[in-house]
Amino acid sequence: MPHCAALYYVTYSVCHTRCETQPVPIEEDLFEKLRVELRRGSLVIAVLGALREERYGYTLRQSLEQAGLPIEESALYPLLRRLESQGLLTSEWREEAKRNKRFYRLSPEGVETLGQLLAEWNAISESILRLTEREK
Repeated sequence: MPHCAALYYVTYSVCHTRCETQPVPIEEDLFEKLRVELRRGSLVIAVLGALREERYGYTLRQSLEQAGLPIEESALYPLLRRLESQGLLTSEWREEAKRNKRFYRLSPEGVETLGQLLAEWNAISESILRLTEREK
């Protein structure tokens, strides 16, 4: 049975040329794109949560990886700069083991924002569970 290659973004489609109604293969990297989008918001909460304790970038990255949320340095440091520019983090340079390291910690505004985000995250999670369990 032929399929309509141009309609990869649709689960089911009808082609008006020589195709019939049928499942259309989902773009192979669609899941990856959706996963990245989902992780993006999750990582903000994870980083804020991890920075309730002061850490420098490398130890933060290790903590996230140990928790099952690996992140590349090329994504972590811009995220830290953005969160700091938004007033959610504070940072300071200090020498440790004869090396200068930038230590990050939640600001008072970051503590408040983390609490609000966690409450919202929990409400969304509960709603999703209710919706998806109903579908079983």
